[in-house]
Formats: sequence, structure tokens, C-alpha cells
Amino acid sequence: MRSLLAATLLALAASTGAARADPIEGTWRMPSGNNATIAACGAEFCLTYVNGPNAGQTFGRMKATGNGRYEGTVTDYTRGGREFSGKGTLSGNSLSVSGCVLGGLICRSQELTRG
Repeated sequence: MRSLLAATLLALAASTGAARADPIEGTWRMPSGNNATIAACGAEFCLTYVNGPNAGQTFGRMKATGNGRYEGTVTDYTRGGREFSGKGTLSGNSLSVSGCVLGGLICRSQELTRG
């Protein structure tokens, strides 16, 4: 009886974890042709280069704000690793990631596609 209860609790825990996956999580193709992964890291999502010159480096941390929108920071390694306020918008298999200055008045974006 105890083993059945333990197995049921483990199955419930596993299915609950899968149900909490956010649609932003996964592998994404960048305009450069390199790939990035987005995975939960604490209460945020970390954007990490998979390959290319910055492989293994995290270039963003964002929190979901609802309706496919995310806010946080992005790092631009072409500008010496400078960190900017960031935002993301998810639409189907496309993710627009922007780094912004002046409170979001000026942003530079790139489109990622689910890979």
C-alpha cells in the first residue's frame, strides 16, 4: 500500500512539473545561425548561448509578465558585455528579444525562431 502511494505521489509530482513548463523554454535559433536555450533558473528564465563565440554564456534573464511577454535584462557581448534592460515577446514559434536604454524608449531587437 505504501509503495502504491509513493508511486502515485511521484507520478503526480512529475506531471505537475511538466505542466509548469513555460512556452518560452526550449532551443531557439538566432539570426546569426547560432542556437540559444531558454530554461528556468529560479523565478526567471535564463537565455544561454549554445554554440558560437559566446557558447555557454548567459545573455539574458527574464520573468514572465503575462500574455507572452517577458521583462528583465539582456547582455550584449559585442559591446563589452554591457547589460541593458530587456524585454521579450513570444508569438507562436517566434520570440522577439530587445535590449533597451532610456527607460525603453530606444530598443534594439532580434527575432529568434524555435529550433
